[in-house]
Amino acid sequence: MKVTITFLHLEHTQALDDRIHEKSAKLKKFIDGEINLKWSCYVKEGNHYAEVDLNGPTFHYHATGHSDSLYKTIDVVVDKLEKQLQKKKGKWKNSKHRVAVKEMKINDPEMAWAEYDEDYVA
Repeated sequence: MKVTITFLHLEHTQALDDRIHEKSAKLKKFIDGEINLKWSCYVKEGNHYAEVDLNGPTFHYHATGHSDSLYKTIDVVVDKLEKQLQKKKGKWKNSKHRVAVKEMKINDPEMAWAEYDEDYVA
């Protein structure tokens, strides 16, 4: 997993880096293979915003969030991404195990309710 972090109007600290890497590791359980995460964190009008782009070989997810604290914002964004990934994984599992049910077709409805006649073969 490759994580890229960008800060705008914020001081870059090791604590924020550690928090982002820790929360990003939670997303690894949903995805097999190589993924790229691009975090953009910034302050606007007193609120802390975070945007995340999650890219993989066959998918792209995006989530944004804001709150009064950057730590809360990171939690909000990761929760949004987890919901998106759970939904996608659930759909994939359901389609994998779904069995097609064929409808029974009655060619002659009157004959369906009549007595069985061995001589009548359609």
